[in-house]
Amino acid sequence: MQLQQFVNSDALNDAFAAQLVTILEQAIAERGAAYLVVSGGRTPQVLFAKLADTPLAWEKVTVLLADDRYLPPDAEHSNERLVRNTLLQRHAASARFISLYAAADDAYAAVPVIANRLSALPTFDAVILGMGEDGHTASLFPCCAELAAGMADNAPVVLATSPTTAPYQRITLSKARLLQSRQLFLHLVGSSKLKVLEQAQGATDEFAMPIRAFLHQTAVPMAVLYSPS
Repeated sequence: MQLQQFVNSDALNDAFAAQLVTILEQAIAERGAAYLVVSGGRTPQVLFAKLADTPLAWEKVTVLLADDRYLPPDAEHSNERLVRNTLLQRHAASARFISLYAAADDAYAAVPVIANRLSALPTFDAVILGMGEDGHTASLFPCCAELAAGMADNAPVVLATSPTTAPYQRITLSKARLLQSRQLFLHLVGSSKLKVLEQAQGATDEFAMPIRAFLHQTAVPMAVLYSPS
C-alpha cells in the first residue's frame, strides 16, 4: 500500500485527477477502452468535476459504481444521481455508464438483472474506494448478514446487502470483483479517516473492518490518497 498525503483536498484532487487521466489514457491506447469504478458520497464530488473538465476520449470510457443504495436513479440519495450530475458532464458526458439499479421488489430481486449487466466486463483499470468510520468500503459493512458472502474469494460479481447501521438496502460489487482491477485507490479526507486507516492497518480481521481486505492484499497495487481537510 502506498500512502500519498496532501496539504488539502484541492492539492489531492489535482494530483488524483492527473493520475486517473493517465491510467485512462494508457488503457485506451493499449486496449481501446478504459473501465473506471467510482464511489459515491461527498468526498469525490470535486474530483468528479475535475475529471469532467478534462478532455479525454470519454466515449471509450465505461464508468460504474462500486456500490449504490437501492433507490431509483433520480432519488436524492442515489449515488448514480450524484455521478450523473457531477462526473458525467461536459467532456465526460459521452462516457458509458452502467447502472447498479434495476426495478424489482427489492435489492435482492434486482441482483440477477444487474449481475447479467456486469458479467461481460473485463478487468477494471482503476477502482476508487471510500471508507466509513466503521471500516466499511463499498457496501461491505461489518454489520451486514451478507458480509461473508461478499468477502468470499468465490463471491459473485454483485450482491445485495442490508446494513443495520446505515439506511437503505444496497447493491455492491463483491470484494473479489473489486480486486479484478489494475489499480486500487482509497480516497480519504479528514483527520478522523486517518485514525480509522491506522486502526485498519494495525490488525487483520477483515470482518471487523472490511477495508482491511484491500489494504492488506498484495495482488493489486493500492494507493491511499489522504488530506486532512
